[in-house]
Amino acid sequence: MSSIAHSSGSRLLVTGASGKLGRSVLDFLLAENAGPIIATTRNPDHLKEYAAKGVEVRRADFAGGDSSHKDLKDLGDLGDLSQAFSGADRALLISTEPTPEPDGRLRQHLAAVKALEAAGVQHVVYTSLTNPHPGSPVSIAPDHRKTEEALAASSLGFTILRNNLYIDLLLLGLPNALATGKLVNARGDGKTAFITREDCARVAAAALTAPFSGRRTLEITGSEPLSSAEVAAIVSELAQKPLAHVSAPPEVLRAALVEHKLPPYVAEMLVTFDIAIAKGEFAAVTNAFEELTGRAPQKVRDFLESQRLGA
Repeated sequence: MSSIAHSSGSRLLVTGASGKLGRSVLDFLLAENAGPIIATTRNPDHLKEYAAKGVEVRRADFAGGDSSHKDLKDLGDLGDLSQAFSGADRALLISTEPTPEPDGRLRQHLAAVKALEAAGVQHVVYTSLTNPHPGSPVSIAPDHRKTEEALAASSLGFTILRNNLYIDLLLLGLPNALATGKLVNARGDGKTAFITREDCARVAAAALTAPFSGRRTLEITGSEPLSSAEVAAIVSELAQKPLAHVSAPPEVLRAALVEHKLPPYVAEMLVTFDIAIAKGEFAAVTNAFEELTGRAPQKVRDFLESQRLGA
């Protein structure tokens, strides 16, 4: 049974469509003949293959306003952005990449919310973060919380998808972890209800095409909370190599990440995620994914097995 409920006559907008998540959402929508579909990106050339499949590709730059204004209430001229969103009934607002400038990402999100409202969009699906509460240690939590607040203060209907961590991101550090036999982070015994990027795309497509028109906030998680030690054991078995979890103090991990040439704001983000995980803030499991898609999320072991770690 299809997980996408077609909204009769609705024009669907996907922002940030040239990223990995956006492309996957477009693939799900096209596979189900949903739409018409509008896809926005800073560089339309990156979506030529989707234009060839009937997707209307438009240029949109969330940072297009006057960035010299420090007041978040003054976002510059949003005319071009609202024009890029014009004609859409339902929109998926994919959160942008973190920026080194304070409030840089938040400014982009707030500009997008205002432009979506000005364009007459009826419902917005926003990809947020697990538990972005005021006390969250995660450095990017304020960006998501304030974007959620902006949606609540607007006239828009919305579905907020508070996505848990992608298990996909673990793959970035696995080659080094397997080479050294150590999976190093600052997560202690904290558990994470990991979900795959593909499943986040699947649930976003389902929410975008759903007939729901009110306001709701959903925690999108995998089906099982796993500690880093449990993840290491799975990887070790699949790769047939020894791998043990080593939990480092946050300040030691932060220094090591900067020493390995990561920008300080990226190092800080990664460490603060670990601190939140150690506190148990990413461990809760919900059935929101299954309710929206009609299927269970992919398990961590199944995803890792598909990556052929021992090959």
